[in-house]
Amino acid sequence: MTLDSALSKWSGGWRGPALAAFIAFVAGLPGLLAMPPLDRDESRFAQATAQMLESGDFVVIRFQDGPRFKKPVGIHWLQAASVSTFSSPEARQIWAYRIPSLVGVMLAAAACAWGAAGLFDRRTALIAGALLGASFLVSTEAFIAKTDAALLGATTLAMACLARIYAASRGGVAPSRRVIWTFWGALAATVLIKGPVGPMVVGLAMLTLALWDRRAGWLAGLKWWWGLIIVLAMVGPWAGAVTVATDGGFWTEAIGADLAPKLAGGQESHGAPPGYHLLLTPILSFPMALLLPAAAVAAWRHRAEPGVRFALAWLVPTFLVFELLPTKLPHYTMPAYGALAWLSARALAEPIGRVARWLGAGLCAVVGLALAGGVFYLLSLYADASDAWAATLAGGLIAAAGIVGGYLMLRDAPRAATAVALALGVLGHAALAAGLAPRLEPLWLSTRLEAALDKARLLPRQGLAEAPVAVAGFAEPSLVFALGTATELEGAAEAAQAVVEHRPAIVEQREEAAFRAALAVRGGKAREVAVIRGINYSKGDELTLRVYVAPDVDVSEAGP
Repeated sequence: MTLDSALSKWSGGWRGPALAAFIAFVAGLPGLLAMPPLDRDESRFAQATAQMLESGDFVVIRFQDGPRFKKPVGIHWLQAASVSTFSSPEARQIWAYRIPSLVGVMLAAAACAWGAAGLFDRRTALIAGALLGASFLVSTEAFIAKTDAALLGATTLAMACLARIYAASRGGVAPSRRVIWTFWGALAATVLIKGPVGPMVVGLAMLTLALWDRRAGWLAGLKWWWGLIIVLAMVGPWAGAVTVATDGGFWTEAIGADLAPKLAGGQESHGAPPGYHLLLTPILSFPMALLLPAAAVAAWRHRAEPGVRFALAWLVPTFLVFELLPTKLPHYTMPAYGALAWLSARALAEPIGRVARWLGAGLCAVVGLALAGGVFYLLSLYADASDAWAATLAGGLIAAAGIVGGYLMLRDAPRAATAVALALGVLGHAALAAGLAPRLEPLWLSTRLEAALDKARLLPRQGLAEAPVAVAGFAEPSLVFALGTATELEGAAEAAQAVVEHRPAIVEQREEAAFRAALAVRGGKAREVAVIRGINYSKGDELTLRVYVAPDVDVSEAGP
């Protein structure tokens, strides 16, 4: 079976979106299962969800005793449903909190293929969904338990429905009412997940198309009154409940302390000049980088085509907004990656010119080699010789994706080049996320502390030792998630008090003198159970953390 015949077989009907979703599943699953909890956002989201399940309060979002009023509640509800179905809040299994993210990227890939099928041929639609699901940024967000993958799924679904409605206005098949209601449901979901981002992407695309086409009559088919009722019905109950429960504090914090600073300046040292997202796109979209030059050519040459025009209206305004926004993070432009996949897939529908082939091959090879170099750099910093096989496998596959894909592109076999680059890229990403990254032990301080406490029979959820654990000098959210909501982070004095009360304490080297002084004041003594050395990658600090208990506490021997 040739590649073209395989594409024809698997792109028809439901099979195209299903295969795209499966590719996204394969790309994201290894990291979901293997990666330790990440700092800081993932662990904050997961811990807040665990507290929802523990307290039964599904309205007000909290991290330990403090409110967490930054994002709406949608992702926490999705995570809570996943954890309740597949695990429990007591188990602290991070994979269960990541399932909504994996489902989100699967939905995005499927919706990307389904929406494209309304404006392009079915093979182009399948390729677009596969490109989105296999891109490095998307397959990475698939195993991080926060808002962005779920937002991508809901936004791409909304844009796919809008594309179907737009296609009908340009001579395509009239959409069913189900498409219209799905559009509004998906749009409401984006609001519950991340506030204004989804409506911004959709609204900018609508406005751009209306101005470009000089007609907006097709938008009336969205049944606005009923649609807004759907949005209000989905968002309104929680919005009202959280307003009452927090006396309006949620909105003050979310808008005044989170959103507004991002619009005014580089929040939390995340500022960058315009061009930041453009420069990162070949890396984050890899191995789609192979097709980006050809996609630019196709976008200009076929800008009058409804599908290309819709993709540009989806892509360009969103990219411009995030380029002009002072605060920049790599994942901000991800809601527009579906459009990038459409244009890249459209480029494969016709012969690719020599210049675009050379540029794409070179870009893909350079990015692949750079990513492989980064893999070996991580090995040199945070691993040892016994981990070289994992780095060689991951780096070799990623480099091969860039080099072999580039070589086939130069041989004028762009579809084969794309298929090979996608396959090798997915395998390389899996080897990195599930093979090498979990072996970079200096980075996973919280996971190693949890293991040491577990081995010493001091982990709170074992129910064998007094709790909670007190910690001085290390307050990352991943440790709170690992040790439980009641974990004390106040400092050396509280750590000393914990030891006196026969509870475990974790003390960082720089807090050691203060801990010893506080312990002496209380007339207590401490026995060292374990020493964990590593890097707090959130701050870049080298840390030495010691686990202490009172001398008469019965423990098993715990290694480093």
